[in-house]
Amino acid sequence: MWIKDDSLKVIRDFAVIPVIRVSSYEHAMCAVKGIVGGGIPIVEITLTVPNATSIIKELVGNYGPKLLVGAGTVLDVESCRQAIQSGADFIVSPVFDAEVVALTRQHGKLAIPGALTPTEILIAWNAGADLVKVFPCDSVGGPSYIRALKGPFPNIDFVVTGGVTVDNASKFLAAGAAAVGVGQSVMSQKALECNDAATISQNARRFREAITADHRK
Repeated sequence: MWIKDDSLKVIRDFAVIPVIRVSSYEHAMCAVKGIVGGGIPIVEITLTVPNATSIIKELVGNYGPKLLVGAGTVLDVESCRQAIQSGADFIVSPVFDAEVVALTRQHGKLAIPGALTPTEILIAWNAGADLVKVFPCDSVGGPSYIRALKGPFPNIDFVVTGGVTVDNASKFLAAGAAAVGVGQSVMSQKALECNDAATISQNARRFREAITADHRK
């Protein structure tokens, strides 16, 4: 079990959250093995993955404090409760749900609700979000949209998802994002089907290197 402040620090320090949205247990485990091997100690298991809460529980048991495990695509309070009971230390949603944020905070976990417009972002932040997920960011201007948002919201930490690649991740961070969420850019379908954790590790390492070189100078 992670302390909330430590969870937040790890996400800010690494500035990348690998989002695992796959079709099977085997693919999920391959993805996690590759991500950890690439030096990123964070994974988000979306609740669209079959038996997602069981996977979260297994990962927490196997990796302990070496891996920060969160739940993604959390759409209602009951799903949130199940994810937290399974050991998830951060809760991510594509939308804002006040009950989900409240329950997450009640259990001392990181709340990362989704928002897109300035009004939605402020509502989520005022409700107690620790970070606000801006989704789908690529559809509304990409890095330039984040830069525009940081003008009126300099104290809000954004996690950007949608269209993030190794080539533009540092641009989102330079524009003011606290972290980026990445999926297929790290976990290619071909690598998953071949149980090729080494390729996923290589992709994860490239993200780390790009962020370190371009954003963490």
